[in-house]
Amino acid sequence: MKHEFSPLHAASADDLPYSFADLDAAMEAAGLDALVATSKHNVRYLLGGYQFIFFSAMDAIGQSRYLPAFVYVRGHPDQTGYFANKMEIHEHKVAPFWVPEFRPDHWGSVDTMTAVAGYLQKCGIASGRIGFESGFMPKDGFDAIAEALPQASLVDASMALTGLRMIKTKPELDLLREATARISQSMQATILASGEGSSKHQIIERLRQEETKRELAFEYCLLTLGDSHVRAGSDQTWNRGEVLSIDSGGNLHGYIGDICRMGVLGEPDAELIDLLAEVEAVQQAAFACIGPGQTGSAMIAAGEAELKRGPNAKHNDFFAHGMGLISHEAPFLMTNHPVAYEGIDAERLFEPGMVLSVETTLQHPTRGYIKLEDTVIITEGGHELFGSDNRGWIVSQVDAD
Repeated sequence: MKHEFSPLHAASADDLPYSFADLDAAMEAAGLDALVATSKHNVRYLLGGYQFIFFSAMDAIGQSRYLPAFVYVRGHPDQTGYFANKMEIHEHKVAPFWVPEFRPDHWGSVDTMTAVAGYLQKCGIASGRIGFESGFMPKDGFDAIAEALPQASLVDASMALTGLRMIKTKPELDLLREATARISQSMQATILASGEGSSKHQIIERLRQEETKRELAFEYCLLTLGDSHVRAGSDQTWNRGEVLSIDSGGNLHGYIGDICRMGVLGEPDAELIDLLAEVEAVQQAAFACIGPGQTGSAMIAAGEAELKRGPNAKHNDFFAHGMGLISHEAPFLMTNHPVAYEGIDAERLFEPGMVLSVETTLQHPTRGYIKLEDTVIITEGGHELFGSDNRGWIVSQVDAD
């Protein structure tokens, strides 16, 4: 199965999903003179969509690791540099990088950061405030740059970069829309093909194959069967009348689609129809409060108010978070629910281009784990729901006795 879809790949600075003016403004607000990005997702974003395929699955090589570095001096896009692995010279020959300084000379974290420090000195940044990603900088790399630039202040720039990525461009939204559609198709195909006696291991492997043939990079699958809330793979099998909750993320050229859909083995009975309708009512209440000028706190309040009106409120939970290059990125809407961060964007007005994941989970004591998770973007006129199909019960038929 072949899907024609063009990934992001910036041939020039004009093709980037951000502007240098916005990057300069983010750095000025954070008090940064220069930036050294080293996470795969931010290097990919700042380069405009490129990621070296050789290290897409694993960083370790030899006695060190792959550590790409994007270097930017505030107000000087002409000094932008990309410090790459030696093998990336071949990538450059096929599709030249737009950065003025391309340095494919490195194999590990120490030599990369030593070279970055030397380049910053050449650019006149021997002192001042240099932003880096504290969660994505190995200690030996940090020590190398700190030793080479003893007069500089190294400060965490993670939140500045997260804020830069918050508003998605049309090409980014197109990737998220397509990723979500392909995950939805993969889930439907998996549920319909999984019958009585299929184990969790088998169902997850089938989903992986379905996503892979749709040219997604399989990220994860959280799967429940019946009243078991253990979401990992196991030998537990699917039995007639039981529900199946399938929550998966699939990556399309760096952007993650993340939804949850429900299956049932045999036609759903009246109770199951009512339970999913209760979950859907919470989702719809939240959707009604998504649009430009509205806030995450108002959306959350609407979802939680509808949740409390349901007959299974004590078993129900509502959650919302941002999506994009990573799961749980800005806007950050809820505090420590369940991921440990502060909901610093709860009162920020929604803007077109923001992407949300909205999810309601009912952990019913006898019928099981019933959940819907949807990807929603804010548009000029309101919002758009990605992957809006297959949101009811997907029925896998029971074999005739």
